Amino acid sequence: MKTKHYTPNPIDTSRIELPTELLDLAETMARNVHEVWARTRLEQGWTYGPERNDPLKEHPCLVPYDELPESEKEYDRHTSLETLKMLAALGWKLVKTEE
Repeated sequence: MKTKHYTPNPIDTSRIELPTELLDLAETMARNVHEVWARTRLEQGWTYGPERNDPLKEHPCLVPYDELPESEKEYDRHTSLETLKMLAALGWKLVKTEE
Protein backbone atom coordinates (compact mmCIF):
# COMPACT_ATOMS: atom_id res chain seq x y z
CA MET A 1 0.00 0.00 0.00
CA LYS A 2 1.37 3.40 -0.94
CA THR A 3 1.71 6.12 1.63
CA LYS A 4 -0.35 9.26 1.10
CA HIS A 5 2.34 11.53 2.52
CA TYR A 6 5.19 12.44 0.19
CA THR A 7 8.06 14.78 0.94
CA PRO A 8 10.11 15.65 -2.16
CA ASN A 9 13.85 15.45 -1.62
CA PRO A 10 15.61 16.85 -4.71
CA ILE A 11 19.38 17.11 -4.88
CA ASP A 12 20.50 20.35 -3.24
CA THR A 13 21.46 22.80 -5.97
CA SER A 14 21.26 25.95 -3.86
CA ARG A 15 25.02 26.59 -4.05
CA ILE A 16 25.34 26.02 -7.77
CA GLU A 17 25.84 29.05 -9.99
CA LEU A 18 25.68 28.33 -13.68
CA PRO A 19 27.96 30.09 -16.15
CA THR A 20 26.22 32.49 -18.53
CA GLU A 21 26.57 30.17 -21.53
CA LEU A 22 24.56 27.53 -19.67
CA LEU A 23 21.77 30.01 -19.07
CA ASP A 24 21.36 30.21 -22.85
CA LEU A 25 21.37 26.43 -22.97
CA ALA A 26 18.64 26.36 -20.31
CA GLU A 27 16.36 28.43 -22.56
CA THR A 28 16.97 26.03 -25.44
CA MET A 29 16.26 23.13 -23.11
CA ALA A 30 13.04 24.78 -21.91
CA ARG A 31 11.85 25.15 -25.48
CA ASN A 32 12.71 21.51 -26.16
CA VAL A 33 10.99 20.32 -22.96
CA HIS A 34 7.82 21.95 -24.22
CA GLU A 35 8.22 20.47 -27.71
CA VAL A 36 8.70 16.94 -26.31
CA TRP A 37 5.70 17.37 -23.98
CA ALA A 38 3.51 18.69 -26.82
CA ARG A 39 4.54 15.93 -29.21
CA THR A 40 3.72 13.31 -26.57
CA ARG A 41 0.32 14.85 -25.89
CA LEU A 42 -0.50 15.02 -29.60
CA GLU A 43 0.54 11.38 -30.02
CA GLN A 44 -1.86 10.55 -27.17
CA GLY A 45 -4.71 12.19 -29.06
CA TRP A 46 -4.78 15.55 -27.29
CA THR A 47 -5.65 18.73 -29.17
CA TYR A 48 -5.61 22.43 -28.45
CA GLY A 49 -8.48 23.75 -26.37
CA PRO A 50 -8.97 27.11 -24.65
CA GLU A 51 -9.19 25.33 -21.27
CA ARG A 52 -7.76 22.07 -20.04
CA ASN A 53 -10.36 19.35 -20.44
CA ASP A 54 -9.07 15.88 -19.60
CA PRO A 55 -12.13 13.90 -20.82
CA LEU A 56 -11.95 15.66 -24.22
CA LYS A 57 -8.13 15.64 -24.20
CA GLU A 58 -7.89 19.38 -24.79
CA HIS A 59 -5.08 21.57 -23.45
CA PRO A 60 -4.44 25.31 -23.85
CA CYS A 61 -0.65 24.84 -23.93
CA LEU A 62 -0.64 22.85 -27.15
CA VAL A 63 0.78 25.87 -28.94
CA PRO A 64 4.31 26.81 -30.06
CA TYR A 65 6.65 27.73 -27.20
CA ASP A 66 6.70 31.39 -28.22
CA GLU A 67 2.91 31.53 -27.77
CA LEU A 68 2.91 30.08 -24.24
CA PRO A 69 2.00 32.32 -21.34
CA GLU A 70 5.13 33.52 -19.52
CA SER A 71 4.17 31.44 -16.46
CA GLU A 72 4.35 28.25 -18.54
CA LYS A 73 7.70 29.25 -20.04
CA GLU A 74 8.99 29.91 -16.51
CA TYR A 75 7.93 26.42 -15.45
CA ASP A 76 9.93 24.89 -18.31
CA ARG A 77 12.90 27.21 -17.63
CA HIS A 78 12.91 26.28 -13.96
CA THR A 79 12.92 22.57 -14.82
CA SER A 80 15.79 23.08 -17.26
CA LEU A 81 17.86 25.22 -14.90
CA GLU A 82 17.41 22.78 -12.03
CA THR A 83 18.43 19.88 -14.29
CA LEU A 84 21.62 21.68 -15.30
CA LYS A 85 22.34 22.57 -11.66
CA MET A 86 21.75 18.96 -10.61
CA LEU A 87 24.29 17.76 -13.16
CA ALA A 88 26.82 20.26 -11.79
CA ALA A 89 26.05 19.26 -8.20
CA LEU A 90 26.79 15.64 -9.11
CA GLY A 91 30.14 16.62 -10.61
CA TRP A 92 29.22 16.50 -14.30
CA LYS A 93 30.66 19.07 -16.67
CA LEU A 94 29.13 20.04 -19.98
CA VAL A 95 31.47 20.87 -22.83
CA LYS A 96 30.22 22.17 -26.14
CA THR A 97 32.00 20.64 -29.09
CA GLU A 98 32.65 22.61 -32.23
CA GLU A 99 29.99 22.18 -34.87
